[in-house]
Amino acid sequence: MSQQGFVIVGAGMAGAKAAEALRGSGFDGTITVLGDEAHRPYERPPLSKDLLLGKGERDDIFVHAEDWYREHDVDLQLGTEVTAIDRGGRLVEIAGGGVRYDKLLLTTGARPRTLDIPGATADGVLYLRQLADSERVKETLDRVSRLLVIGSGWIGLEVAAAARQADVAVTVLGTSELPLLRALGPELGAIFADLHRSHDVDLRGGVSVSEITTADGKVTGVRLADGTEIAAEAVLVAVGAEPNTRLAEQAGLRVDNGIVVDAGLRTDDPNVFAAGDVASAFHPLLGKHIRVEHWANALNQPTVAAANMLGNQTEYDELPYFFTDQYDLGMEYHGYVDPGRPHQVIFRGDVAAREFIAFWLADGKVNAAINVNTWDVGDPIKSLIRSTKPIDPAALADPNHPLDSFA
Repeated sequence: MSQQGFVIVGAGMAGAKAAEALRGSGFDGTITVLGDEAHRPYERPPLSKDLLLGKGERDDIFVHAEDWYREHDVDLQLGTEVTAIDRGGRLVEIAGGGVRYDKLLLTTGARPRTLDIPGATADGVLYLRQLADSERVKETLDRVSRLLVIGSGWIGLEVAAAARQADVAVTVLGTSELPLLRALGPELGAIFADLHRSHDVDLRGGVSVSEITTADGKVTGVRLADGTEIAAEAVLVAVGAEPNTRLAEQAGLRVDNGIVVDAGLRTDDPNVFAAGDVASAFHPLLGKHIRVEHWANALNQPTVAAANMLGNQTEYDELPYFFTDQYDLGMEYHGYVDPGRPHQVIFRGDVAAREFIAFWLADGKVNAAINVNTWDVGDPIKSLIRSTKPIDPAALADPNHPLDSFA
């Protein structure tokens, strides 16, 4: 084992956690982590949450202390662009040379989708993915009085909430009639719409932006497809993300909405693995490939990838999980709902007070659940989702019926 060299391309949370898992498993070969950002690996959720709200310290977002990489003999190369992967020669090519590998892990993450409309590159157009983006958005919220958000998904709504808490007027534009419609459906989408409108967000659904208007190269607002103009001093574009699969595609690896891997996070090359936002992984419980752009995958998948890089046979079967904090609403989501499949939504608790659990059922089985301002219910929810027993919807809705009695 000591003669082997492992390379990790992508210095985000997944890459850092993979290096940690390898060393924790006793691997004493070389570990090289290559990242194109200038910062050592950090967690992304604070970028649109605590850090943006001014509640967290910058140093708290990093996965490891600065000395950790040296102390664990991990060669962390920042500001390094990987230009190609030579699978035949087992070589990761970088400017001025290359790094050879016995096993390679791709944790290249995702990038924000951009808009291809007039004004999209103007001064004042913002995106939020990296630390520098978050700092730029925070600086913008400190000096502007009106922000416009294009996109009514998680990032757009979290930034909208941060802006309102900074006393910035906010307009949110979405192509769907309700926010989070694809992720949560109409029942929960309506709850989030009410939440933001109760905080004076001008939320508009079913609209399309044709142009970001400018004057002297700076943002002045947007023009909608119907000709409506909305003024703003800055525009945040939050219309989703795309997996960074260029290297994998050029190397001839299978790509389909991410780098396709099995339940052990192996690609179709036995020496190459993928984890985190970029991985479209086969999920044993769901029986299909899914790609999840959330913190929990970046935290947990690397342990499985590292184990299999070391020759073990381990599967990743954690349920998808994510969370959000907006105003006084805290929420956790467990499970997976196929957007193309009809589901029955069952509420348990006080929806009007925004203290409840919502369950998505199909064919008598719970596929996912969201707990809003209701805590310490994660374990029974996950047991419910993993259970094969049919669930009585009426009993599920009854808060007097213990959740752990269903499993």
